[in-house]
Amino acid sequence: MTDALAIAQGLIRCPSVTPAEAGALDYLQATLEAAGFRCTRLPFSAEGTPDVDNLYARIGTGGPHLCFAGHCDVVPPGDEATWSVPPFAGEVRDGMLWGRGAADMKGGISCFAAAAIAHVERTGMKAGSISLMITGDEEGPAVNGTVKMLRWLAENGEVPDHCIVGEPTNPEALGDMIKIGRRGSLTATLTVRGTQGHVAYPHLARNPIPPLVAMLAALTAEPLDRGTEHFQPSNLEVTTVDVGNPADNVIPAEARAVFNIRFNNAHTAESLMAWIRETCAGAGAGHELAFKVSGDCFLTGPGDFTALVSAAVEAATGRVPELSTSGGTSDARFIKDYCPVVEFGLVGQTMHKVDERVAVADMARLTGIYARILDAYFGTG
Repeated sequence: MTDALAIAQGLIRCPSVTPAEAGALDYLQATLEAAGFRCTRLPFSAEGTPDVDNLYARIGTGGPHLCFAGHCDVVPPGDEATWSVPPFAGEVRDGMLWGRGAADMKGGISCFAAAAIAHVERTGMKAGSISLMITGDEEGPAVNGTVKMLRWLAENGEVPDHCIVGEPTNPEALGDMIKIGRRGSLTATLTVRGTQGHVAYPHLARNPIPPLVAMLAALTAEPLDRGTEHFQPSNLEVTTVDVGNPADNVIPAEARAVFNIRFNNAHTAESLMAWIRETCAGAGAGHELAFKVSGDCFLTGPGDFTALVSAAVEAATGRVPELSTSGGTSDARFIKDYCPVVEFGLVGQTMHKVDERVAVADMARLTGIYARILDAYFGTG
């Protein structure tokens, strides 16, 4: 039960497409309880979102407290007939573990679970605590998972001192990259309303498209910044412009655009929303703005914790990992409000793809890296 490959196969064979639990948390809970972990299931719900089940497991009662975090939910496999192996069979072929979630991120969960169990068996966990925080909606709305689990941890005195998220951070080879931060994500919907009318009588109508275009031109006229010490430049991307006008002789009544900003620590979501409002107001046309913030920018600056993780990676792989803030969002954007957090896991080249897979040898190496981290963190090496 402490073998990472066996745990990963058991998890992959549970088709836990968001928000379905499909037995994955049951399986992981049984594995951890057999090793002495105290497990708590944390189901959460909210109107308009699917119910989600989550798992929190801990062994030890004192500090320091190191948490491993991840998600058991996976994206849909797509057309299963296009897979080389069934997506939920958990097969090993050609030295690779195949299946939906192998990389993102049942493989990572299995490695840190196996490392934690082995550490407890070897040391008896005489001091400190290890916990696992496993959510079920990271690939979905991310409303009833990590956010509410963290609140529960805070209310119950369970907040860890540090956290490692097992997302597949390595672009090419194990040891390439540790994520120490992520850019924030802000989506805006800009709507300009006009007055519908005949194109031959424009004085009787008011076309919303020119002011919409002017606002988008103003928003994209200059780069948001040139990047910061640890982050690449922020970028604003217009993702859709919609009028929905089926007639070429009618001035439309409404035009809408959606754009997303991935922003670094030169900004906050609030400062960007203020800038957007001010910029659009300068176009001199009536409009409406709606915002959705998926997460603010965060950074776990280089220090003792990042050095400890980096040293474990280098010792096991011979590579000095890049401390990176690239890529999209993860649940670390929520965890950073409670404790320092970094991300390190498997190679992510096939995540969300048909024939998702990871090298079995990489799983063994990653388990060893997590074991080194635990020994260094608790002084048991």
